[in-house]
Amino acid sequence: MKNLLFVGIAGLLACGLALTAFAQTNSARDEINTARAHAMMAQHADTLAMAHTHLHHVINCLVGRDGQGFDAKAGMPCKGMGHGALPDSKGNHALHAKLEDALADAQAGLKSDSLDTVHKDAAKAAAALKDAGTPAQKASSGYSW
Repeated sequence: MKNLLFVGIAGLLACGLALTAFAQTNSARDEINTARAHAMMAQHADTLAMAHTHLHHVINCLVGRDGQGFDAKAGMPCKGMGHGALPDSKGNHALHAKLEDALADAQAGLKSDSLDTVHKDAAKAAAALKDAGTPAQKASSGYSW
């Protein structure tokens, strides 16, 4: 009887962990998609100020409210989606590395005063975010990136 109870509790624990991982994956996916949309907006922005605003949005979606580089004044288009794509993907090292690349590109664009350079950095960030989903992740999530 104790073994049956133990197996039942272990099964419930495993289901809970799986649901938590699924929720984190979905949160990260939503944050990645939103960050990518803002990277593309920065890439096509007409002014340096607007491009920088959208790059701040990219950074905010990637790092989350508690992350380094978060700027509340810039706005948070990923509000309510999760804790930031980077924190929400911390168990997936390959995804996390691609998100770090996108973050570096967005941060580089913020440092530039050249709209052309900002556009190029934003394009690199958008490409990194597009590539953030591996084929295995795409297939398992049923989501098309």
